[in-house]
Amino acid sequence: MQYRRSFAPGGCYFFTLALQDRKQDWLVRYIDSLRQAVKAVKQKHPFEIVAVCVLPDHMHLLIRLPENDSSYPMRLRMIKAGFSRALPKIEAVSAARQRKNERGIWQRRYWEHQIRDERDLNAHIDYIHFNPVKHGYVTRVADWPYSSFHRYVEQGILPEDWAGDSADADDRFGE
Repeated sequence: MQYRRSFAPGGCYFFTLALQDRKQDWLVRYIDSLRQAVKAVKQKHPFEIVAVCVLPDHMHLLIRLPENDSSYPMRLRMIKAGFSRALPKIEAVSAARQRKNERGIWQRRYWEHQIRDERDLNAHIDYIHFNPVKHGYVTRVADWPYSSFHRYVEQGILPEDWAGDSADADDRFGE
């Protein structure tokens, strides 16, 4: 099956990458391995992390590629592979994956969206930062440790009480 993807050199993209077994917490349990995998890819194939949020079973990542580069699939593949190699063999592996010598850590596909304009960019940054509240992990965005939200606060872009508590934010974000 051929997937239609948008490729724009220097583009800005939003991704959702999910574990194969959505009941697992491997992304936060092994957060240091995930960070190392991302760092290793960024060193070899630079990109800017505009926003990120890592949840137990999936992550949202918004990146900007270098001006002459549109190769996000390679970067995502390398991040997923680097993280998988760092984990102990704890996952169930289907017969189909065994035949292809694959691990059973990640879903094969991912959600991708090319950012169209400033409004789209801001909406996706907000979505990323609010995601731990949406999923019920915390009641305040500031309470989730695995998010670029804290960098936005440190840089004075967002206040620490951004989005308020979950009851206030539910109205604001249409939840």
